[in-house]
Formats: sequence, structure tokens, C-alpha cells
Amino acid sequence: MNSEENKTKTYTVAFYNLENLFDIYNDHSKHDDDFLPKADKRWTKKRYDRKLFKLSQVISKIGFENTQQPPSIVGLAEVENKNVLRDLIDSKDLESYDYGIVHYNSQDERGIDVALIYDKTVFTVVNSKTFSIYIEDEFGEQDYTRDILLVSGVLHSEKVHCIVNHWPSRREGEKESMHKRLKAAQKVVEVIDTIKEEDPNAKLLVMGDFNDNPSNESIKFLSEKGALYNPMETMLSYSRGSLNHKFKWNLFDQILFSTNFFEIQKDKLRFDEANIFDEKFLTEYKGKFKGQPFRTYVGKKYKGGYSDHFPVYIQLNVSEK
Repeated sequence: MNSEENKTKTYTVAFYNLENLFDIYNDHSKHDDDFLPKADKRWTKKRYDRKLFKLSQVISKIGFENTQQPPSIVGLAEVENKNVLRDLIDSKDLESYDYGIVHYNSQDERGIDVALIYDKTVFTVVNSKTFSIYIEDEFGEQDYTRDILLVSGVLHSEKVHCIVNHWPSRREGEKESMHKRLKAAQKVVEVIDTIKEEDPNAKLLVMGDFNDNPSNESIKFLSEKGALYNPMETMLSYSRGSLNHKFKWNLFDQILFSTNFFEIQKDKLRFDEANIFDEKFLTEYKGKFKGQPFRTYVGKKYKGGYSDHFPVYIQLNVSEK
């Protein structure tokens, strides 16, 4: 390797919806009854361990080709608690790396949260907090959903703010539930405004499973009002996305960022590329679902795969010239 090549450092930032990473123990404060050894899904220790092994294998490979390292920062969705995160970072393909965890319990009715894991050798957490989204159901009662997680820290000597999301689902229908995702978008913009009050030039990374595509109203609102760039806008096609529903691709998993990541300055983080991590080993290899994410479950049927979502990622370069 010549000295010129030594002058650029690359960091990977990823997001991954893990598809119901529950442990096998009953938590009476959560709706985890489907994920117990004696439930219909028969969520046993063997299946849990297999899922951890598979997920750690995936995470270790995201962006590895360019960096020879696993991701510096990974936003996660659908984790039950801190214990499953500890088990994840202690799994075979991640245990040799020095990953830290940021997680808070939310009041989500399904008992799943967002979280962030990070390589402690390159990212130092300065502070973290959560923000709840107040939504009412059709009866005027509070509809609990996942909190928004803010983690501020230092990556390659530069402060960055990571905002991790898992917005309300489309369960009642896309149009019927749209107002909930718009509420979530408004809350994220509020968080961004608060950060910018302290530091107008703050570097922001907003990631998540938004349950909306880049062209939907909530994401358009987020990128415009939050002054964010969405590198995933052009990635969704009839043959590619981060999840597939009824044989139609969606790109609900996205990473947006503040436009100051385009500035080229010595020793400053700048955007290099974005992608969906949809390697062949993550897909169904035959049958009518060929090419779709290889899931852990389809309904109550155990498939033994990874997740119903592909991870997404961006890479940031630092020029030391």
C-alpha cells in the first residue's frame, strides 16, 4: 500500500431492523408471549442462539470490503432489552471487537425498542437521551410507540449526533396510519432544531425503519424541514429495496444526513457512498420468495433466517492530506 492510500480513512454507519430479537424469558411488562419456548412459535434457546449467530455474522460484514472493519456505528430496531444486545455483541463474529451499547426501554406496546451499538475504539459517546412521540388512537387514548434515540459522540475527532428511529407501522393501512409517521417526523425535526440551537453546524445522522419510502410525505417533511440529504432516494426500484411485502419492494430503512457531510476539509468526515446490504447469503435462495430477505419467521412458521429487512449503510471518509 502506498502512502497516498494511507491518507484516507473510511468509517461505516449502518442501520438494521433485527426482526423481533426477543430473549426466551417471559417479561410480564411486555407483549413477549409469542417469543417463549412453549408458545406457538416455539422460541427456544437453540433458535435464539442461532439468530444471534446469524445477526452478528451480518453486522460484522457490513461495509467490511472497503474498511476491513465492521461498522463503527449501528442503529438497531426491534430489540427487546439490553440483555439481547449484550448477547449480540458477545456472539462469535462480534466478540473480538470492542462494541458498546446504548439502549433505553420504551413504552412500545410490543415491547421492542431501538438501540445503538458502536465500536468503542473509534466512537466515544458523549451523551444520549430518548424522546417519546405522543400519538392518540381512534378512541383518544395514547398509542404507545418506540421512542426516538439520540446519541451524541465523537467519531474521528468530530462530534456527530445519531438519531435512531422506528416509526409507527402501516398495520391499519398506509393512509390511515400516515398521521402517526408525520408526528414522528415532526418530533425528529424538533430534536434537530434543539441540537442546532446549541451548534448551528452540527453534523447529523438520522437513521431508522421509517415504515415509509423516500417519496412518502413523512420522509419528504423530515428531509426538507430537517435540512437533510437522503442518499437512498434513488435506490428503491421494482427489483430492489430493504424489505418486500406482497412481492413489492419497499425501502423503509434509510440513513439521512446533514449536508455538511459533503464539505471537503482536511481531517473532517465527509460522505462517500450509501447502499443496501443485500448480499446473496441474506436472501431466500429458491422458490417464489427467491431474492427476498431470508426471515426468521413467516407468521408462526420458523424459517431460521436472519431478518425480514436488509441492513442499509453509508460510508464516511476522512481525508488526511
